[in-house]
Amino acid sequence: MNFATRNPYNNQLIEEFSFLSDAELESRLVESREAALHWRNTSFVERAALVLAIAGKLTERRQAIAETMTLEMGKLLSEALGEVDKCIGACEYYAEHAEIMLQDDLITTAASRSLVSYEPLGTVLAIMPWNFPLWQVFRCMIPNLMAGNAVLLKHAPNVPRSAKAIEQLVIDAGAPEGLFADLTISVDQAAQVIADHRVHGVAFTGSEMAGRQIGALAGQHLKKAVLELGGSDPLIILDDADLEAAMDVAMRARFANAGQICIAAKRFLVVSSRMAEFTEMMVERTRALKAGDPMLADTTLAPMARLDLRDKVHQQLKATVADGATLLTGGEVLPGEGYFYAPSVLTDVELGMTAFNEEIFGPVAAIISVRDEADAIAQANATRFGLGASIWTQDVAKGEQVARCLDVGAAFVNAQVASDVRVPFGGTKASGLGRELGVSGIREFCNAKSMWVA
Repeated sequence: MNFATRNPYNNQLIEEFSFLSDAELESRLVESREAALHWRNTSFVERAALVLAIAGKLTERRQAIAETMTLEMGKLLSEALGEVDKCIGACEYYAEHAEIMLQDDLITTAASRSLVSYEPLGTVLAIMPWNFPLWQVFRCMIPNLMAGNAVLLKHAPNVPRSAKAIEQLVIDAGAPEGLFADLTISVDQAAQVIADHRVHGVAFTGSEMAGRQIGALAGQHLKKAVLELGGSDPLIILDDADLEAAMDVAMRARFANAGQICIAAKRFLVVSSRMAEFTEMMVERTRALKAGDPMLADTTLAPMARLDLRDKVHQQLKATVADGATLLTGGEVLPGEGYFYAPSVLTDVELGMTAFNEEIFGPVAAIISVRDEADAIAQANATRFGLGASIWTQDVAKGEQVARCLDVGAAFVNAQVASDVRVPFGGTKASGLGRELGVSGIREFCNAKSMWVA
């Protein structure tokens, strides 16, 4: 079966691909199992050498891989280059720190010696999204390689060139055959892989609906699953916030990657005393964004990744306006062959409206007026999602206090929500379960083995 990938900037066909045959998939599974059995017995020095070699190949191919991402999913080339650099940093960090993160925990018991060791599970299937074609893969792959696991990748079907570029990086870095492999497979084939006894865990990043299905399938087959799903992240503006600094972050947090980021700020909860000023600033800056060729340095708004995604955002915006929200700017499909959507600002958004209840995965900002700090906390938590949140105040102690009250996996005070290689990343409620990155993340696909020596 064939599928095609298109350039979001001009809707031009890039390339057609075929799914693996069942025989080809079986061969990949055999190779992965053999590689996992070998790799689990390697030293951290050997694993680090491979990971650093991957970083070296990525450095050599930085420009080419960034251009591939921009071509396939439309992100600004400057953002794609930054993504490559972040992946290089992840390689360097885990090569240096993984051994410490996975060292035995010594426990005082009645035994002469007792401990917990963290041992690799085997092969992990990574089902990854298109919005960060490189970073999403690396933040799963690199910690798992350092933990001693093999990794199979089922990437999003609109970024197959990115997937193949990652596979080639790992091969050229000298990895054993099968240690990392790109599986160009269908949804039905992915279900077969999850069920296969040679696969020991599933890492998924994507939509809530797909995450529920994958989590259920993993549970049916007693496989460990880490799910990083959608978000409707609040950015909270308290009465003493530095609006200029907050607005700089708010614009990046909402419109970077054409708004197609799970941890993007999507709801802006602004205390009433700052509402008029904040709204005026955001509308002015939003209107100044320039849609255009994402390969060019002066473009500040990228196209959306696919036509169906743009259509969904437009329908969500129209539904919110129909519910009673006010559209201040945008709200329309931009002319041309590309998948551009006008950057938009909504106000008078309330609980129950589409832009409040659902994740809008595109360049639409929803501004919500709140009475005070307590109301901001209540409205921030009044959603089924719980991925990230950003709080803006010049009283950092108060900011931390608010952060502790929010039902999210990550809360940032006077900063943009981001994934950092050093700390765990993931959400609560409908935003998923489990963690990637940090000590918690690298141990997710390890067997925590209790050892007791009498």
